[in-house]
Amino acid sequence: MFIASWNVNSIRARLDRLLRWLEVHRPDVMCLQEVKVTDAEFPAEPLREAGYFAEVYGQKTYNGVTILSRSELTDVERGFPGDSSDTQARLIAATARGVRFISAYVPNGGAVGSDAYQYKLEWLNQLRRYLEPHRSGSPGLVLCGDLNIAPDTLDVAKPEQWEGTVLYNQEVRAEFAALLALGFIDTVRRHRPEGGQYSWWDYRQLSFPRNDGLRIDHILVAGGLADLCTDAGIDRDARKGPRPSDHAPVWAIFQDS
Repeated sequence: MFIASWNVNSIRARLDRLLRWLEVHRPDVMCLQEVKVTDAEFPAEPLREAGYFAEVYGQKTYNGVTILSRSELTDVERGFPGDSSDTQARLIAATARGVRFISAYVPNGGAVGSDAYQYKLEWLNQLRRYLEPHRSGSPGLVLCGDLNIAPDTLDVAKPEQWEGTVLYNQEVRAEFAALLALGFIDTVRRHRPEGGQYSWWDYRQLSFPRNDGLRIDHILVAGGLADLCTDAGIDRDARKGPRPSDHAPVWAIFQDS
């Protein structure tokens, strides 16, 4: 099973890129973030023609998460169950091939100490509470997405410059560690322990050509699936060319149980 996750930063702007990536790599399941369209505006038909079912939790202009699958998706949940107070479309869950998939777009946080940063911390806390009862399911649980956290110095090209920001500080690193403590495995870290693998580069200041990036997009797995992961990485080439997303796809491969 081949799983991928990509913050496309507007599916309207990146649809052709996405369709090409799907044609070349043929993932079984792909989670998307920041699709930035309502459910009604989501381009389900061209994706269906490409061989993918889609479940969407959309929002106009901002946010929006999706799960694409070559097999039908069941038991779909949008947002945190029982929470009608948060209207931002940041989490969708569904089951494919017996595996529970979650596509998450964690709040960026704006600036440390701001209301947006407090919302980020509260959202992460709510995410942990949501994950806890599902973490040991069989054959597994997969959390994909833009978590807006670089968990280690190995995940930041210039850690001294990023230290203390919303993407890289002691508090958010502790939040990431708390996710792993639930029983999740960081697939890219397991298979690329040397670090230097980045998934996001600012559009400004020639960050991509200089490889001044951060690894903030992740595929975390728990349950019986964790020991079946044979490889994982980041497709840096997908960030190249005209009008790219500022993120690159993250991918992981699993053997049959």
